[in-house]
Amino acid sequence: MVDHPAHYNAGHIECIDAIEAATTGLSGVHAFNTGTAIKYLWRWSHKGGIEDLQKARWYIDRLIAAAGGA
Repeated sequence: MVDHPAHYNAGHIECIDAIEAATTGLSGVHAFNTGTAIKYLWRWSHKGGIEDLQKARWYIDRLIAAAGGA
């Protein structure tokens, strides 16, 4: 299922719309890592469980490094 899968819908908001709003003004790796982390956080309790949380953390760690953090 490509359009509107259940694990990417929460209430009346689709994950892709939330990512688009959250990454407005960002570009490159900042936009990509932010959007991908949101994707995994969005679906973790409906699809991937702990593995999705670990994936989100991996992208958040990359975002921190790209933003100049340790």
